[in-house]
Amino acid sequence: MKVNDLIKKENFKLLTDNQTISKEIKGVYCCDLLSWVMANAKAGDAWITVQTHMNIVAVASLLEISCIIIPESIDVDMDTINKANEENIPIISTDLNSYGIFCILHDLGL
Repeated sequence: MKVNDLIKKENFKLLTDNQTISKEIKGVYCCDLLSWVMANAKAGDAWITVQTHMNIVAVASLLEISCIIIPESIDVDMDTINKANEENIPIISTDLNSYGIFCILHDLGL
């Protein structure tokens, strides 16, 4: 499944440029502790986190994360969005909580 397939779903909104929506999503990881994500997430994962500061972009870029998904419509500041655009990391927002996101991703075959 590609990032573009996810943002076509209701409740998912792309916050960054659309130049990276063709990235493949191969798995899902959910965690808010950056060091734990760095140790356990895998390349191609869609990462669900409530963290919105710029460091999430650095972690996602380092691990080659396919996209960052921000649950519950948490605001993401423009510095983070601009950095994500520079690093070609899509950030997606949704009003769903993490469980709701997992359910949709599971239904989509992940």
